[in-house]
Amino acid sequence: MQRLHYLVPLIAAAPVPALAAPLEAPADIAWVCIAAALVFFMQAGFALLEGGFARAKNSTNVIMKNFADLAFGALAFWAVGFGLMFGVNATGWFGATHFLPEALTGSESVFLLFQAMFAATAATIVSGSVAERMRFGPYVIASVFITALIYPVFGSWVWGGFFGGGGWLAARGFTDFAGSTVVHSVGGWCALAGAIAVGPRLGRFAPDGTPRSIPGHNLPSIALGVFILWLGWFGFNGGSTLAASTDVGFVLVNTHLAAAAGMAGTYLTLQLLGRPLLMTTTVNGAIAGLVAITAGCATMPAGFAILTGLVAAPVMVLGADLLERLRVDDVVGAVPVHGFCGAWGTLAAGLFYAGDLFSTDRVLVQLLGIGAALLWVLPTAGLVFWLLKRTVGLRADTLHEQRGLDYTEHYEIGYPEFQKELLHGGKG
Repeated sequence: MQRLHYLVPLIAAAPVPALAAPLEAPADIAWVCIAAALVFFMQAGFALLEGGFARAKNSTNVIMKNFADLAFGALAFWAVGFGLMFGVNATGWFGATHFLPEALTGSESVFLLFQAMFAATAATIVSGSVAERMRFGPYVIASVFITALIYPVFGSWVWGGFFGGGGWLAARGFTDFAGSTVVHSVGGWCALAGAIAVGPRLGRFAPDGTPRSIPGHNLPSIALGVFILWLGWFGFNGGSTLAASTDVGFVLVNTHLAAAAGMAGTYLTLQLLGRPLLMTTTVNGAIAGLVAITAGCATMPAGFAILTGLVAAPVMVLGADLLERLRVDDVVGAVPVHGFCGAWGTLAAGLFYAGDLFSTDRVLVQLLGIGAALLWVLPTAGLVFWLLKRTVGLRADTLHEQRGLDYTEHYEIGYPEFQKELLHGGKG
């Protein structure tokens, strides 16, 4: 999201063009409005993906949490998060102005709208990780903390100072164009903290720690969700140019190539490991490639964008294996896809920076940013989930988890024609 002053064409020797101030031209404003709508549409993709990965008895609850991220997250980000992230940042650590903003110009309002979609994306990554056992009320509270505090504070270090000043990581040259770390790793580390705090689903692991598969109820829904996310990512990365310029083309091509490479790389990884070619794993590979390229989509030659997506595939597959060995139950694979692949993509943005390939100094700055995100987000999110666990409680009762959170939390079910016994059995 840093302004395009560092955008380099794919032929690195060409000069970097001089660019106008962000969101002044009508065409730029129109493009960012379209991009914001595409990122909004990604919530539908997340809802289909996460709802499909859950069992039928929990599908409505998962989708409700996606709606909560969009609604409660927008209010929290408008009230507090936007000021913390983009207000005047004199210290380099957080913004101190533009809370409860009401006197924004039209272009500033478009920027707020676009950024609110990003905040909702960071929060909604958590819902898939803690699906099927976390209560709705505490989840809403956690989502508010993520969008009002956790995400904006780290975002201010990288993208801050829209109204003046700047973040300390940006001052050191940290590169994260559209948010491999700012959005995705932040969401992934929050998801990890939530999954640890709430614990695994009933029956997910045997007493000796052996993992047991709990299949999702709707694989076509998962695939459709990924198609929508892939489409929305063109707005996510392309809109981060904040300009309707020819540079958008470089960003979109790299985004698409990395997604394709992520899916192809997952196929190759599963073949090399002698594992079944699961659709659920393969389409997650496309998302892994998209997450990974998000940091470097504007500063990376196309061949390296493909390499970034290819490497994201084994990072995702082996990362999921690691979580299983640690008995962390992540229903949709949010932590390896967004957390681990976000970190890899941020490192790749430093390794493959056009015109300055494999720069040790640049890589060290990228590692600093990756580490800073982990050290800020994981303990802070962990504290939020721990406090909720100790006060209002995080996890649904055992009986409610067995019956499904659709009925016990919302008094309705997603498939009444096929769940008649549950519908007429009472909440208990």
